Amino acid sequence: MKLRLLAWLLLGAGTLAQAAAPFPLADVRLGAGPFLDAQTTDLNYLMAMEPDRLLAPSLREAGLEPRKPGYGNWESSGLDGHMGGHYLSALALMYASTGDAETLRRLNYMVAELQRAQHANGDGYLGGIPGGRQAWRDVAAGKLEADGFSVNGKWVPWYNLHKVYAGLRDAYRYGGNRDARAMLVALSDWALALTARLSPEQMQAMLRSEHGGMNEIFVDVAEITGDRKYLDLALRFSHQAILQPLARQDDQLTGLHANTQIPKVIGFQRIHDATGRKDMGDAARFFWETVVDKRSVAIGGNSVKEHFHSRDDFAPMVHDAEGPETCNTYNMLKLTQMLFAAEQKGAYGDYYERALYNHILSSQRPQGGLVYFTPLRPNHYRVYSQPDQGMWCCVGSGIESHAKYGEFIYAHEKDTLFVNLFMASTLDWKAQGVRLTQATRFPDAETTRLTIDRTTPGSNTFTVKIRYPGWVAPGRMTVQVNGKAVKLDAGPGGYVALTRRWRAGDRIDVRLPMTTHLEQLPDKSNYYAVLHGPVVLAARTRMPGDERLQYLADDARMGHIASGPVCPMESAPMFVSDSVDFIRRFKPVAGKPLTFTAPGLVHGADGPATEFVPFFRLHESRYTMYWQHATPVGLRAQQAANASGEAERLALDARTVDQVAPGEQQPESDHFFKGEGIDAGVSNGRHWRHASKWFSYELKDPKQQAGVLRLTYAKADAGRRFDILVNGHVLANVTLTGDAAGDFYTVDYPIPAALRDAAQGLLNVRFVAQAGSLAGGLYGLRLLR
Repeated sequence: MKLRLLAWLLLGAGTLAQAAAPFPLADVRLGAGPFLDAQTTDLNYLMAMEPDRLLAPSLREAGLEPRKPGYGNWESSGLDGHMGGHYLSALALMYASTGDAETLRRLNYMVAELQRAQHANGDGYLGGIPGGRQAWRDVAAGKLEADGFSVNGKWVPWYNLHKVYAGLRDAYRYGGNRDARAMLVALSDWALALTARLSPEQMQAMLRSEHGGMNEIFVDVAEITGDRKYLDLALRFSHQAILQPLARQDDQLTGLHANTQIPKVIGFQRIHDATGRKDMGDAARFFWETVVDKRSVAIGGNSVKEHFHSRDDFAPMVHDAEGPETCNTYNMLKLTQMLFAAEQKGAYGDYYERALYNHILSSQRPQGGLVYFTPLRPNHYRVYSQPDQGMWCCVGSGIESHAKYGEFIYAHEKDTLFVNLFMASTLDWKAQGVRLTQATRFPDAETTRLTIDRTTPGSNTFTVKIRYPGWVAPGRMTVQVNGKAVKLDAGPGGYVALTRRWRAGDRIDVRLPMTTHLEQLPDKSNYYAVLHGPVVLAARTRMPGDERLQYLADDARMGHIASGPVCPMESAPMFVSDSVDFIRRFKPVAGKPLTFTAPGLVHGADGPATEFVPFFRLHESRYTMYWQHATPVGLRAQQAANASGEAERLALDARTVDQVAPGEQQPESDHFFKGEGIDAGVSNGRHWRHASKWFSYELKDPKQQAGVLRLTYAKADAGRRFDILVNGHVLANVTLTGDAAGDFYTVDYPIPAALRDAAQGLLNVRFVAQAGSLAGGLYGLRLLR
């Protein structure tokens, strides 16, 4: 029995909408263009990674001898094994997209080796989490301690396992590996047994920790097996603290770790699709609308330092060097595709196109390498992974993203074909006996041609629906069939429908006039991006000493951050004109597709010679994407305001040896956070960390320059008592006071030179609660020269 019917009978949840289904990846092949180039680069990157090294954590934890040592970086600091799951998915997707024999061979080898590990474990478990077996035994026994990114002291263990689940699912779904199916079911049965005795309250407490798309996976397993018990497990893995506000259309996202939430919402939509649960569908749609319309920037990305900031204040987006995270957009595209399947709105295609071109495509270095953060700070830059070093989450999602470009170009619903993206490709629509080729140089050219290469006699009447992009003005898009103009029945945000008896050789020519336009930051602050059609334009910029910038990240724990010198905001290039009506200044450069200059507009950079190019083509350079505007009269005042706003922060950064953002996942994990009785949250827009027992970080002082430990507290925590220890020595006995002038205040604790010198560059800072009190809350931590 089909899952949708099964769910309908069991849940009685309401009418289920007819879905527009994507085509199998194997039925779509890319043609020449930037996406085929990116796919080929990704294939080469996959071939440069070593399966045996990726398998090492899972074999090790099963008591088997790895054939090769595992990778370093995130693969050896607590998230061991996550990359192997991503790699399995990427191989499956690449095989489906290309038919490449070596990817299938590697996929089957990975599955066979993982099967050895699963059999050795003996209970269906499979994973590389260091010491994970004991942590899971404690969970099964109800001994549970969880916060935003740990369960029983393990770094996001369900998130880690989710990659293994997804890899096995994809190996079966795209690679046809039957062993992967059996292993996926066995791993799901292990999770059922593990969580069987946990109360709903314990389950929800555990879901505070990032857990990837576990609810989505169990819906998939229910669909694969037809067994209701996995659907029940998906519901138990749905985080009510996120679901309920979203279902009542209440945006409580500010301060939350962004990519923790997006996979949960993907799962909500997946459950809605399977069962018709209205609250799940309402939550997913509201989340998408909120994030896309109010929390995303021009490239389609969101978040700063991995967290949702206030939607009314995008200042962190242009000031911080840790801008939108690529994983977020990877997951937003998955959600978008699901929502489109349920409701064929042009807005979903518009967002998908925007994010795909400007964030996902731009996140891959043409010579190989993947981006974690895309800074929007003017005059900053990005760093790229290397196949044998950077094992970041955005590498895992990245090797998948560039292997599946064919999945949203087309979709179908009965005898209707949707053309969502203008991308050179061929489609084999087996159900209709139709083969179609799309020939285009978009976005370098604003036309595309769809040619019917083959039809089946007697069944060749169908409808082609072509997206009318929101960026094409009303009445400007044109369509011709076999050279004859067609009267359009749609406008921007809709679909042009063409129904007829199609014959081999029929041609559909589409013209999509692109215009250059501005897009202000969503909070309407004084920053503007420039786009041509859906393509975000940016300019190469530079500052003295750039020849020393390292664009390829090393194996350092925080190597994913572009940590080179920042350009002071007062010296960043700006748009200078009497008004914001300056888009007419942009002129195309002859002989250079999608390249523009803006004479008389740019102050700084290369002045009138500054060239604006597609951001997805701009690599290994500083760049400016968002431009502040000033009038000629107000330029000096604007620069002075920028300087005064940054002077104190830059001076503090210059003194900082190391720092932690307490309560934020990545900064804490980068500093090997540990603790007992721990908790974290957000107050007045700021993250905090405290513990009823203790918590600690490891700080680096490689040149032994540390002289001061600067901590930030909140006045509201007055009366709390705790001790601060550095490498086991008491640095201070603290009693927080309530007499500060503001809500937050800092205290400096001198570090004795003898203690610093004995530390030899590594300081373990530990906060220990005194009897009857809490350690913290801690809102900031800096180690200063």
